[in-house]
Amino acid sequence: MSESRSLAFPLRCVRDVQQAEAELQRLTRRTKSGQQKEVQDRVKSILTAVRERGDAALCEFTERFDGFRPDPVAVPQQQLEQAWKDLPDNLRDALELAHRRISEFHQRQRPQDIRMEGAHGEQLGRRWRPVQRAGLYVPGGRAAYPSTVLMNAVPARVAGVDQVVICSPAGADGQVNPVVLAAAYLAGVHTVMRLGGAQAIAAMAFGTESVPKVDVISGPGNIYVTLAKQAVYGQVGIDSLAGPSEVLVIADHTAKPEQVAADLLAQAEHDPLASSVLITTSHQLADVIGATISEQLETHPRRDICEASLRDWGLVVVCDDLETCAQLSDSFAPEHLELLVERPEALADRIQHAGAIFLGPWSPEAVGDYLAGPNHTLPTCAAARFSGALSVETFMRHSSMIQFNRAALEATASAVCELAESEGLHSHAESVRKRLS
Repeated sequence: MSESRSLAFPLRCVRDVQQAEAELQRLTRRTKSGQQKEVQDRVKSILTAVRERGDAALCEFTERFDGFRPDPVAVPQQQLEQAWKDLPDNLRDALELAHRRISEFHQRQRPQDIRMEGAHGEQLGRRWRPVQRAGLYVPGGRAAYPSTVLMNAVPARVAGVDQVVICSPAGADGQVNPVVLAAAYLAGVHTVMRLGGAQAIAAMAFGTESVPKVDVISGPGNIYVTLAKQAVYGQVGIDSLAGPSEVLVIADHTAKPEQVAADLLAQAEHDPLASSVLITTSHQLADVIGATISEQLETHPRRDICEASLRDWGLVVVCDDLETCAQLSDSFAPEHLELLVERPEALADRIQHAGAIFLGPWSPEAVGDYLAGPNHTLPTCAAARFSGALSVETFMRHSSMIQFNRAALEATASAVCELAESEGLHSHAESVRKRLS
């Protein structure tokens, strides 16, 4: 049977595996609100307006939603360089460290072309090439995200993309956050548009007088941005349909409550829809985690956001053993998975579904957000069952290369013709016969 615990912070706690599975599935559906159909209709009208009226529609929507008229739409290039020069030394050093580590890791992701010779001398292969233009969406609103600039721009640049465009919402004064501009300059991106929301996605997907049409759009955003990306997919490529952030912490008796609480709050502070889950074999940890969270919330600058997130989408599960913890984690397929256990490597080998896995007490999820190296743009809401992190390949596409000689065609012609005729495709077979007659 399930059992609720009275915690200092009212974080839901269950001890029954079946109830835990049901609760975790509820968390994966947290973005499926009743208002989504209404939002989809609004997004559709925005996309249509931008496609039909270009910059005029962009200016109208930006004035309505963001409180300024983007004229011009683009941030002057010299402003990016100035933003970089104006950064405090310690922040510039931190960005340079992050850029270097992210670049070094992503350089190793570059895919290799394949070339092989078949049994009859035919040449077969796969060739990779970058897309021509990439559009990166960098959110604004509750916070500025220079880390998002680096995590999207670096793999695009490593892939060899010639033209990279950033869209990021500006404040009511028409200014994009200067740290975002500085990060763009550091990453070698010279085109930044003062645009946010669905209208920014539309501009990059369709092109306007000021915004070039791109081939791939990447980057996270709110529900308007996500639904806009979903709507334009097929006309352009997209990285993923990322939802609100989430972390699942598996902890045993070795985990320190203050560290676990801080890690849960590190996700909760992102957004009221963020989800923070603790699955533990330690009854003691489950008993004290609420009080520990409450202590850290007392002076938290984003307390209201954290409390809303934890109240609606937080969860503690107590399990008898780590195998059950792993099974529940795989069912949830978390974006971020922390293993605060005595033998994290062994448990990591057991895990099948997770966007990123953080092993041991010295690997808080925050290092992955900023500078560990692997990309922080990860699948959410159980999408880790079938997808992974944004990568260099997001900004590339591959072509199959096929070069038969006469001997190869002669050796395979009979089989090709048999298969073509079995499908009723006469000219497929004839295209082979004509070459050998």
